[in-house]
Amino acid sequence: MQKVQLTEADTKTEEKVKLTEAENKTDVYSVWGLPSEEVSNRVKKLMNGLRSEFGGAQFEPHVTVVGAIKLSEEEARDKFRKGCGEVKKVYSGTVEKVDVGTFFYQCVYLLLHPTTEVVEASARCCRSFGYNSSSPYMPHMSLLYADLTDEEKKKAQEKAYILDESIDNMSFQITRLALYKTDTEDKSLESWEKIEEYNLSAN
Repeated sequence: MQKVQLTEADTKTEEKVKLTEAENKTDVYSVWGLPSEEVSNRVKKLMNGLRSEFGGAQFEPHVTVVGAIKLSEEEARDKFRKGCGEVKKVYSGTVEKVDVGTFFYQCVYLLLHPTTEVVEASARCCRSFGYNSSSPYMPHMSLLYADLTDEEKKKAQEKAYILDESIDNMSFQITRLALYKTDTEDKSLESWEKIEEYNLSAN
C-alpha cells in the first residue's frame, strides 16, 4: 500500500479547515442571572428537597435572562460581553409565588414580579443577542426540571411551601450574569456548562 506523504502546506490547510469548522460549530446558549451565594444556598436546599421526592436533574439556581439561542462560541461570548455592558449593575428580584408550568423546563418554579428593573435587564441583554421571544418575558427561577403529571406538579408545589414557607416573600439581588451552554435536547443536563461569568457592579 502506497503511503501518502503530507507536505507542510497540506498540514497547514488541514489545520485551517479544523479551525474553520470549530469557528462555525454552533451550540445552544442561554444567559442566566445568578443570585448571591446566601440566596443560592437557600434555593438549592429547596431544590434538593423537591428532587429527593420527584426526581429530576441538578442545576444552578438562576433567573433566565436570555432564552435558548443557537450561536458559535465566539459569537455567544461577544454578544454576552455586550449584553453585560448594557445591564452593568446589580438588580433586584422578588418572588411572587411558587408556580407550575406545562413543560419540562418550566415544571415547578418561583414566579418573580415583572418589575421594570427585571424586565429591562432581560430586554437589554436580549437586544445584544438579537433574541426575539415569541411570548412576553416571564421572569422566574426554576426549582425542578421534570416531566410530571398535573397531580404531581400540584404536590411538588405544596411540598415547596412545606420546605420553605416564607419563600413567597423572598427578595434577592442578581449579582452576576453567566453565559451557559444549554443543549435543550439534553434533559440529563450533563452537557450543560458555564462558559463565562460577569460580576455586575454594586454601584
